[in-house]
Amino acid sequence: MTNSLFSDLGIAEPICRALSAENYATPTPIQSQAIPLLLAGRDLLGIAQTGTGKTAAFVLPILQRLAAEPVQGARAIRALILAPTRELALQIGERVQAYGRHLGLRHTVILGGVGQGPQVKALGSGVDILIATPGRLLDLLGQRHVRLDKVSHLVLDEADRMLDMGFIRDVRRIVAALPKTRQSLLFSATMPNDVAKLAHDMLRDPARVE
Repeated sequence: MTNSLFSDLGIAEPICRALSAENYATPTPIQSQAIPLLLAGRDLLGIAQTGTGKTAAFVLPILQRLAAEPVQGARAIRALILAPTRELALQIGERVQAYGRHLGLRHTVILGGVGQGPQVKALGSGVDILIATPGRLLDLLGQRHVRLDKVSHLVLDEADRMLDMGFIRDVRRIVAALPKTRQSLLFSATMPNDVAKLAHDMLRDPARVE
């Protein structure tokens, strides 16, 4: 089994099987550090560049924790992953699909620049994991197409790019709509003051991984 190293971090067999199919053999440093902390339920501040394997570092533990919590009643959004760009949102969606292929969880990606009809339809049929760009998510929240009252996991990816693109206020509005009790993760390549302040406001006693 090539993925004994991921199983050593506590990753469950169905996810390890999916990782084998993707030819993942050895966890990257950020994965080795972050995965055990996230499986234990800690909030996390990750200082990481693109290309360090950070997407798997947060997607794998979230998939595992959601799969372990049986859903009562209708599916509700339990994990929200915010990304600054359409490209990144789509990429994260592909990874969620690949790593979670044996778990029976549902996800969808919502982003601006395309018609909202198919996105609204996907949301209506019930998803466990929502990957979104902030602007479109606020639009759909305003139209009451999205409910975030069951979110237990929040990821803010590339927070410094969110800042550069003028999304920090939107992000704060979205975070304010979430349950107070949740696991929150913030990833950023750099830590400008506004991002540090957002991290301070959003995270509870976070572990820091660089």
